[in-house]
Amino acid sequence: MTTPKLIIHGGASTLEDKGGLIQVRESLHIVIKEVYDLLESGKSAVDAVLLGCELLENDPRFNAGTGSVLQSDGQVRMSASLMDGDRQRFSGVINVSRIKNPIHITKFLQEQDDRTFSDVGAAELTRELEIPLYDPIIDFRVEEWILERKNNFERKTARLYARASEDRRGTIGVVALDRSGRIAAGTSTGGKGLERIGRVSDSATVAGNYANKYAGVSCTGIGEDIVEEALATRIVIRVTDGLSLPEAMERSMKESLENNRDLGAISLDASGAIAWGKTAEILLAAYHNGEAIGDTLEWTTDELMGHII
Repeated sequence: MTTPKLIIHGGASTLEDKGGLIQVRESLHIVIKEVYDLLESGKSAVDAVLLGCELLENDPRFNAGTGSVLQSDGQVRMSASLMDGDRQRFSGVINVSRIKNPIHITKFLQEQDDRTFSDVGAAELTRELEIPLYDPIIDFRVEEWILERKNNFERKTARLYARASEDRRGTIGVVALDRSGRIAAGTSTGGKGLERIGRVSDSATVAGNYANKYAGVSCTGIGEDIVEEALATRIVIRVTDGLSLPEAMERSMKESLENNRDLGAISLDASGAIAWGKTAEILLAAYHNGEAIGDTLEWTTDELMGHII
C-alpha cells in the first residue's frame, strides 16, 4: 500500500489580502487535516480532491466559490476542473454563476461523454442536476469592485481590465495521492477580477490542472501566463518522460522566469515526492508528507522551487 500524500494551495496573492499569516495557515492546515484523514481512511484521490476543493471554495479568504472576485460587470463567474490521473480523464466548467461549489459539477461530468462546459451549458446543467441557487458574492469583494470601478470611470464596464496586482492571482487547488497509488488534481477560481466578460482562465484547462498515473499538478497565478507555458501539462509530461518531479518543476520554473511569467504550481508524483514552484512572490500552499503538515507561507526566498521526497 502507498502512503497517502497531499498538497493544496490558496493562490499566489498576498497574505495581507487574506487576513495574515496566522489566519491563512490555520485555514490551509484545517483543510489539509480533514482531507488527509479521508485519504488515510482509504478513500480515493478523486474523493480527496473533491473534498479539498469544496472546503477551499467555501472559505471566503480564497478566490474560488464563496469570496470569488467580481468581473467587470459586477458579477461572479467561476471556473473549475477535475482530473482523474488514474483514468487520465479531465472535466471542467467555465464561467459558471450562482452556485456554491463549481467543483461539484466536474464530478458529475467525469462520467459523461461531454466533459467540459462553458457558461450557457454549465447553467443548463445546474438546472438539470437541481443544484440550488447560491450567491457567492461577499461584501469585501463588492467594496473592492466599487473602488476599482471608481478609479476607471472613463472606461465602459465591459472594457475594465484587471491590473497585475497581488490580489489578482487567486485560485485554489488540490493534488492527492491515495493508498492505491492513484493521483488526482483539482483547481477552482473566480478569475482575476474586473476581466472582460467571457475571459477564460487557466483553471479549467489542462495548462492549469493536469494529472496522469505518474504525477499531478495544480497551478495558480496569471492565467494567461500559465496557458502560454502549458505549465501543468509540461511538468507532468516531463515526469512521464523520465525526469524526477523536482527536476521537472525546476526546469519549468526556470523557463517561466526567463519568459517573465507570474505563476506558481503544486505537484506530487506516484513515488510520493511533493514539489512546488513559483515565479510569483509568494505561494500559499500547505502539504502533508505522510508524517506531518507543512506549508510554504514563509517561503519568500529567491528560490524557484522546493520539494520533499
